[in-house]
Amino acid sequence: MSAKKPSSRSSATAAVKSQVAESVKTEAKPAKPKAELEPVLTAQVETSPAPVDDATLVEIFSRLRAADPEPRSELEYINPYTLLVAVVLSAQATDKSVNLATAPLFAIADTPQKMLELGEERVRHFIRTIGLFNTKAKNVIALSRILVERHGGEVPREAEALEVLPGVGKKTASVVLNVAFGVPRIAVDTHIFRVSNRIPLFSASTTDKVQAGLEARVPEPFRLNAHHWLILHGRYTCKARRPDCPRCAIADLCRYPSKTTPLTPISLSD
Repeated sequence: MSAKKPSSRSSATAAVKSQVAESVKTEAKPAKPKAELEPVLTAQVETSPAPVDDATLVEIFSRLRAADPEPRSELEYINPYTLLVAVVLSAQATDKSVNLATAPLFAIADTPQKMLELGEERVRHFIRTIGLFNTKAKNVIALSRILVERHGGEVPREAEALEVLPGVGKKTASVVLNVAFGVPRIAVDTHIFRVSNRIPLFSASTTDKVQAGLEARVPEPFRLNAHHWLILHGRYTCKARRPDCPRCAIADLCRYPSKTTPLTPISLSD
């Protein structure tokens, strides 16, 4: 039996489909070449500039020193021991909230022995407005006991001895050594971590690495007060959400690519 010949209608339909397919193929947009991805890569590089050079680093700290020749910790304390307690309490809390809690506490317990005599329950009562106050009260009593039993009631001047105290880590130990004993350490908190990576002075992924980098880079004349200058700069000028670049004393030296501009006042008319 012979095969049927295709009808003229079928042939016409096939021809139309072929023409449509060819037209779609011709009009289709070509795939974007890989070269067009380069602007994205460039943008990523621009958000991570190289750290400033040594001369610029010196100029940055010279300006910060000129604006605040004798910076001071915003935590209120009486002696090295009360400073240690205040810094332990300041973890995940503001200096203002710590000062409000410690003013009456330090008035009656400004030594490790007096704090032990006060007891954990009463310490907890004094610091109840600070976050994590239960754990912090335990740590204050525990570190006070160690200071009495192992250090004669004195705060040790060695980082290793400080860092093993309950509630005390590298940052707290560095703050105490720097503020209480004049050791040129640059403790790195969230503000300094942000400022150092943003300018950048030294770029790294952890606070410990940033501290090591800053202590290696910052010239000796600035090292003692560097912690205060950077933390105050980060707290009041180089803020996390919107840095105040228009009034920044080092804006022309900073390499941060997303600097802010002055806000334009809105005029309300009838």
